[in-house]
Amino acid sequence: QVQLVESGGGLVQPGGSLRLSCAASGFTFSSYAMRWYRQAPGKERELVAHISSNSGSTSYPDSVKGRFTISRDNAKNTVYLQMNSLKPEDTAVYYCNARRLGVGGAIDYWGKGTLVSVSS
Repeated sequence: QVQLVESGGGLVQPGGSLRLSCAASGFTFSSYAMRWYRQAPGKERELVAHISSNSGSTSYPDSVKGRFTISRDNAKNTVYLQMNSLKPEDTAVYYCNARRLGVGGAIDYWGKGTLVSVSS
């Protein structure tokens, strides 16, 4: 049974930091690229960080570049998102995604999300 379980969300003041974790099970974690997405109320889901299966490459949109850092520990089947200098506009539900490209197309697994609220 595939599971992605996010944790680490919560309420933080502007300028603060949070570290999200996503624990994976039920599939070969080291074969999958991992991503963090977020969705704010009334907005579309947005990709905020990507890391390749072997941690060889990462990417971020301009909105979070320099503030967010994605990392993974394949021995622990866990991906992390370190978020610094948080802003109110970072408020959203953050979702963990595992993706692998196969012959028949992309295979995607999703977590249920963790809420991050940035407010004074």
